[in-house]
Amino acid sequence: MYICGSNQKNMRIEKVIENRSGGVCELCKSSDSLVMYVVPPDQEGAEGIAHICSNCLGQIENPDTIDFNHWRCLNDSMWSEVPAVQVLAWRMLYQMRGEGWPQDLLDMMYLDEETEKWAKATLPDDDAVVHLDSNGVKLEAGDTVVLIKDLNVKGSSLVAKRGVAVRRISLVRDNPEHIEGKVEGQQIVILTKFVKKSK
Repeated sequence: MYICGSNQKNMRIEKVIENRSGGVCELCKSSDSLVMYVVPPDQEGAEGIAHICSNCLGQIENPDTIDFNHWRCLNDSMWSEVPAVQVLAWRMLYQMRGEGWPQDLLDMMYLDEETEKWAKATLPDDDAVVHLDSNGVKLEAGDTVVLIKDLNVKGSSLVAKRGVAVRRISLVRDNPEHIEGKVEGQQIVILTKFVKKSK
């Protein structure tokens, strides 16, 4: 969601944010196509809005397009004093944590109690087991995934080759890192970090 200067209050808030950001994206420092992004769930005033570029916005709103190298910018922006920027940085790092380096940054990151609660507000219920592929994309039962590396299947001589599509997967209910599917007619358990969801 974005704000526009349709009334005086919004125009004042926009001015505060523009001054705060110095005319660059508060996440990646780009100066191209900047927008005022209201970080959900909405907070009051400028502290709840981040000044970000269209590239960052597109990836935030469409996780399938995430460019992991682009988000190395969070190494700097995660230390922002602006709560909205802290929340976006935390959420992106959390989403990409399977890559390794985002988890390292998450471990270093500090959020006060209120900001942490806001950052986690859009996460699924703790009770719900969520299966994520290697890119942090949510997997559902019945999805098709593609293997991203060759996998030796335990207890057999079968090697599930990189690039093989596994159709109509099922989710292991009590383990978010395991899915099941058929490869060459054999039902196997696959680690989610070795697959990517097929469009």
